[in-house]
Amino acid sequence: MSQPRPAPSTKPFLRALGGEAVWPPPVWLMRQAGRYLPEYRATRADAGGFLDLCYTPDFAVEVTLQPLRRYGFDAAILFSDILVVPHALGQDVAFKQGEGPVLDALKDEADLARLDTGRVLDHMRPVLETVSGLAKAIPETTALIGFAGAPWTVATYMIEGGGSKDFATTKAWAYGRPDLFGRLIDTLVTATGDYLIAQIDAGAEAIQIFDTWAGALPEADFMRWVVEPIGRIVRRIQTERPGIPVIGFPRGAGILYPTFVRETGVTGVSLDTSVPCAWAAEAVQPLAVTQGNLDPIHLVSGGDAQDVATDHILNTLCGTRPHIFNLGHGIVPQTPPENVARLMERIRGAARPDAV
Repeated sequence: MSQPRPAPSTKPFLRALGGEAVWPPPVWLMRQAGRYLPEYRATRADAGGFLDLCYTPDFAVEVTLQPLRRYGFDAAILFSDILVVPHALGQDVAFKQGEGPVLDALKDEADLARLDTGRVLDHMRPVLETVSGLAKAIPETTALIGFAGAPWTVATYMIEGGGSKDFATTKAWAYGRPDLFGRLIDTLVTATGDYLIAQIDAGAEAIQIFDTWAGALPEADFMRWVVEPIGRIVRRIQTERPGIPVIGFPRGAGILYPTFVRETGVTGVSLDTSVPCAWAAEAVQPLAVTQGNLDPIHLVSGGDAQDVATDHILNTLCGTRPHIFNLGHGIVPQTPPENVARLMERIRGAARPDAV
């Protein structure tokens, strides 16, 4: 049964997603809660392992709030990880120091049959408790973003058993065993949709779907394994929770960004660092609200180069059309916190391009 649409918001982030050219542009940063902050490192040490941090609401709420206290971002994003979904489906997932995520890789139909969508929401109770806690704790002008990984990207980790340079095993499934791979994608569409609807019901005001490895596929397979599954999730949210905006992040999609927007029906789209701002202004902004796309390494080097890159985004994508300032990927651990403060000062103090 469909739900009533939420009332129009006064929050800058949600106003922008509603189509308003807010000035100064709302800003948040992917991985804004993370290892570059000393307070995060202290909390993570108290929590123990990474999954312990994700599944302990008090810790997860605290690390989500930390960058808001420092920088006054316009949105908070739930602190969690895209791999909680395969973990909830019953796959073994661990995060090893210096190695990253390690999963018990899917090898055959029997492994696939053991995945259980019926256990997802019960497994996610602590995460949903975090969402509820954040909805009460964030400032009144700050929006709360829920998120999940896209089916294609999550599937790569489930089949490869972790990160990959070429996704050869996953592509072998997708190209050579499309029926079997399609069953995995269907499972992830269902589980991810259930999870995101539950996040909305717990207090999330917008959703972002991360397809980090979307650019690894050629066009026909991009349409089949990136666009089609995300479109199904977006349409479900639009039907069951109308008015909740969804941002897609098809990293590496290149010239397929406009196709992605049109075919999935997302409200907004996050641009990776490789996307030229002038091209995005012409080809993407007429179709959806844009978000992005400062190179995270500019926040490492800082200085005048960071200012110039920031101004280019402000002058090209902001002012006359809605844009949410963000990075082209997540903050990296070696980022000096003072460079993030410099970025915020630059954005907040900039003159509106159309007023110059």
